[in-house]
Amino acid sequence: MTALNASPTRRVATALALAAGATLVLSACGAGQISQTATQVAAVNGNQATDANIALRNVHVVYPNSEEFSLEPGGSAQLAFTAVNLSEHETDRLKSIKTDYAGSVTITDEAGSLAIKPQQALGAGNPDVQVPEEAPEHVSLIDVTLEDIREGVRPGLTFPVIFTFENAGDVTVQVPVDAGPKTERHVSDKSPVVSEGHH
Repeated sequence: MTALNASPTRRVATALALAAGATLVLSACGAGQISQTATQVAAVNGNQATDANIALRNVHVVYPNSEEFSLEPGGSAQLAFTAVNLSEHETDRLKSIKTDYAGSVTITDEAGSLAIKPQQALGAGNPDVQVPEEAPEHVSLIDVTLEDIREGVRPGLTFPVIFTFENAGDVTVQVPVDAGPKTERHVSDKSPVVSEGHH
């Protein structure tokens, strides 16, 4: 007898065994791989850094939304961030913010103290302050302005900013600049023709 005359039950059993084996082999293809979504972070404008008990989140230069601010060299720009004190017992204090990309950094604090109590936060750039998940409900707000900015403070670029804390010490962040509400569309003779009536 040849295998062609085997019973239908045996052929079905063999086919099922082969399918099960193929499933096991194929499912192992992704083993040990790092998923792209496993390392994704929340969609915020800024960069982040954590050092000692200080977590800096959503650090970025706010795109100018008034005539008071400008990204042109010599202009002023707002710095936005949230600094979270992760300690459960020690208060820390923001001592200074420095960068070679600005002549000076002005910190305006209405309360007169840059202290960050345990499990509390300090935020700048209101209304752009976004409280991260690890931040407590209480966020003290301040204004931080980069004065006399230098060349290189442009949308799409980053530059180093050093935050100095009393306990945590220096925390350096590569700070991006907001892209702004809309990007100009540059039209040339190579641009496609777009008509209003077609969708």
